Amino acid sequence: MFSLPFQTRRRFLKTAVAAAVLVAAPLAAIGGALAQTVPTAELMAPGPLPDMWMGKADAPVTVIEYASMTCPHCADFHKDTYPGLKSKYIDTGKVRFVLREFPLDPLATAGFMLARCIGADKRNAMIDLLFDQQKNWAFVDKPLEGLMNVVKQTGMTKEAFDACLKDQKLYNQVTQMRDIASRKFDVKATPTFFINGKKIEGEMSPAEMDQALAPFLKS
Repeated sequence: MFSLPFQTRRRFLKTAVAAAVLVAAPLAAIGGALAQTVPTAELMAPGPLPDMWMGKADAPVTVIEYASMTCPHCADFHKDTYPGLKSKYIDTGKVRFVLREFPLDPLATAGFMLARCIGADKRNAMIDLLFDQQKNWAFVDKPLEGLMNVVKQTGMTKEAFDACLKDQKLYNQVTQMRDIASRKFDVKATPTFFINGKKIEGEMSPAEMDQALAPFLKS
């Protein structure tokens, strides 16, 4: 078994278990989460990793989601709300959407690293797959084995899997994405959204997403 560049396997598993308890706790309710508005130029400034946008570049609404791959609330959002967001707003040119890395634990960092290693054209599909099958790798006795079993569905080999998780530069870039969001934009929990700069913390239902987007889509 290989070792991740950022800690030993024992510490990896211990931290992942502790983080699983943390992210399972309820997040802030959406009603009290409109904490701030961040200038668009600051949000859009280039970061350690390039954004993988979906939707039209000139869409009237920009939605940025900060998520963690091991966050159950993030997985629920991508199961229950994201499909409608994509079909109603992203695919119709109303919203440009990006998910940015905000790993809450080393296992989430590993998931994000693998999504980057698979290639820019497959990154978002890997994110979807990892959220869809989160229970099969994030909260199991052998998370690395579970993670490998999931990502091999994309055609990634064991050799590529091992090499990706040993990439110290990529690890640093993923953690820098989280640190910048925390320091500059006061991101504290996942999921956290910025809708045309307006910060909203917590998972949103389809109706809540519609409500949040409506003021920016009035003709």
